[in-house]
Amino acid sequence: MKFYIIGFLLFFNLLSCNKAESALKTITVYRSPHCGCCKKWESHLEANGFKVRSEVVNDLSSVKEIQAVPPKLKSCHTAVINGYLIEGHVPADAIEKLLKEAPKDILGLSVPGMPMGSPGMEGAVNEKFDVISFDASGKDRVFQ
Repeated sequence: MKFYIIGFLLFFNLLSCNKAESALKTITVYRSPHCGCCKKWESHLEANGFKVRSEVVNDLSSVKEIQAVPPKLKSCHTAVINGYLIEGHVPADAIEKLLKEAPKDILGLSVPGMPMGSPGMEGAVNEKFDVISFDASGKDRVFQ
């Protein structure tokens, strides 16, 4: 009987850990109803273990304004995860790095524009692109 109780407690603990980890990797994506690359980026995130909450909005510019996305870092969709902003086609590994390091001075990450070869923008051409971090004042630097 004692082993059953211990087994149950271990199983319950595993479930609790998985739920907590899942909550940490839930990302809310604000996107246009007409953008196919945004859906592809969401698929990229899901394939990398993120739970995606897709919020279709008709006025993305107001979302970007409310979230204080710096104008030069804007892209086609805006996401929020664990208090960080994610703007554009940021690769899942960069988001993982952000969540793991949890820097206090970073407001978010961006891949400005829509560079070919970034997640969701795959094709015959692969442009070089940087993942940019930015703070609340709009100061930015290369993150990855």
